[in-house]
Amino acid sequence: MSALLNDSSKWLVRDLRNNPGRWVSRLVFLLGPWVCLWMVEILNENDVFEDLAAWQVLMNMVFYYCIFIALRLISGRNRRAAALGAAVCFLFGLVNHYVLRFRGRILFPADITGWRTAANVAKGFDYSIDLYITQAAILLTAYLFLVLYCVPQKKRARVPLPAALLLWTVMGSYCYAFFCTGMLPALDIYTQQWVTQRNGFLLNFSIALRYSSVERPEGYSRDAVLELMEEYPALPGDPDRAPVNIVAIMNESFGDLTIFEGLNPSEDPTPFLHSLEENTIKGWMYSSVTGGGTATVEFEYLTGFTSLFQPPHTVAYQLYVEEGMPSLAALAKSQGYATTAFHPYKSSGWNRVLAYQYLDFDRQMYQEDVPNPYMIRSYISDQSDYEMIYRSTEAEESSFFFNVTMQNHSGYAQGWRNLQRTIQLPENLKAADRTAEQFLALMRESDKALEELITYYSQCDEPTLVVFFGDHQPPLTNAFYEELFGKKLSERTTEEVMRQYAVPFFIWANYDIEERRDVVVSPNYLGALTAQMAGLPLTGYMNFLLQMYEELPAVTPVGFVTAEGQFLSKAELDEAQQDWLWRYEVLNYCGMVGLFDEARSMFYVEEQLE
Repeated sequence: MSALLNDSSKWLVRDLRNNPGRWVSRLVFLLGPWVCLWMVEILNENDVFEDLAAWQVLMNMVFYYCIFIALRLISGRNRRAAALGAAVCFLFGLVNHYVLRFRGRILFPADITGWRTAANVAKGFDYSIDLYITQAAILLTAYLFLVLYCVPQKKRARVPLPAALLLWTVMGSYCYAFFCTGMLPALDIYTQQWVTQRNGFLLNFSIALRYSSVERPEGYSRDAVLELMEEYPALPGDPDRAPVNIVAIMNESFGDLTIFEGLNPSEDPTPFLHSLEENTIKGWMYSSVTGGGTATVEFEYLTGFTSLFQPPHTVAYQLYVEEGMPSLAALAKSQGYATTAFHPYKSSGWNRVLAYQYLDFDRQMYQEDVPNPYMIRSYISDQSDYEMIYRSTEAEESSFFFNVTMQNHSGYAQGWRNLQRTIQLPENLKAADRTAEQFLALMRESDKALEELITYYSQCDEPTLVVFFGDHQPPLTNAFYEELFGKKLSERTTEEVMRQYAVPFFIWANYDIEERRDVVVSPNYLGALTAQMAGLPLTGYMNFLLQMYEELPAVTPVGFVTAEGQFLSKAELDEAQQDWLWRYEVLNYCGMVGLFDEARSMFYVEEQLE
């Protein structure tokens, strides 16, 4: 053995002396994955030497080496593989950097399938080159310079077949273990959601890809579903309470940032919202997303299913919605309501055309259906949006109208067309995000349109129920939120984290209803509450949701609110609360992906109100 090692070392020394260029070429090639890790994590706003644990660095590096080795085996050239690998990694790092800048989280696999939506709103963002991009570009340029001058471009040099087969086998085996076995759950490795970049970009993206399908709950069975069906039967409606019109408005990025004590604006951005009291139930809705992900909240409101049980940051409209899926629209339609979905923007976003069709909307309307709209910045205003609702409810005998607005969509570095600079912020907040004042100006315009909406239906003879909620808080910079919290985002408590997910909601009627204040809810319950307030019959699933709501009034992927007002993580829930969550997961899985014939009556109401 010692003789073999001695001979090998002599051969290595001799080869180094005789072929120094070959070894420099190999060294530069092997250096590439490390350069890519450093470069991508700069764009990921991470310090590789401080923010990533050793195991995170190691697991990222495995994938970077897989990329470089695969390119080398395919191209047969070190120079081409190294240059292409570095360029591809920089490109993905740059895309991720812009997602992080605009959304406050890193790129996820679901964002790739949502490229049409991203393209639709891309022109509204600020793509200026910042320090992170500059540093990463310098690193890329330096490495490409090394590749150009230190890695000779020779004719194609194939790796010997046994070595190539071994490399492909090793890489394939690792990927199989990573994506197709229980290795990650066993190691307690999941995607990061609060500070998403903390796994490192490539590792976190790969982990999200690993969890890209809805998993069957532990203990799930047909018998378990049937037992729950007996415990939560469907409930009859109350025709005497049923309004002629049900108007549900999910207002894009409508966030009441006065929930943060450190905001201190020059004046109240939403005075009408705060003054609304008569015949009103109002409070805070804890969204499942922040900064983006509108379609996730739509899905939760319309179906009662929750993203808590979906792979992180996947979009149900693109992956899970199927024809005939139970929904609030289908329930309203079964009771004789004409069902309309309206979004005053492009129909290509989030696969809405097909999703709305599958959720049983009779009619869909988009930006091309709005005559002579009044624009604020480059989007149709809430004022013009609501005028479409007036026309529709006037034309229909009875209407369930679901509206997703567009006026307040990010980014907030756009021009000020038809938008006054009405509200000023303290200097520290302006320095943290120079676009935040435009967002607050948009809130003022939304509040004015909201006052017109309520005034219109106050004067309407037809009984009308209005449900209004924001989808998520705006994608302002992490630095802005750190100023509001007075600490780093990674140091927040569960309650503080959920504050960034809180948006206002209210249920208002132009007839007498019991007023309530400071109500807490999450979007997965709000659809069932809408049906209950409208006197519609309740499916067994809605009956379950309303009972669970009394125990856990807010259920989100980042935390829970209990009936006692505690903000808890999943690990902090007690045994009874965990049992509610298990029941929810079983019914959620059945209704969303595993529905069987005997369980259909749990999710559907066929009879029309007399």
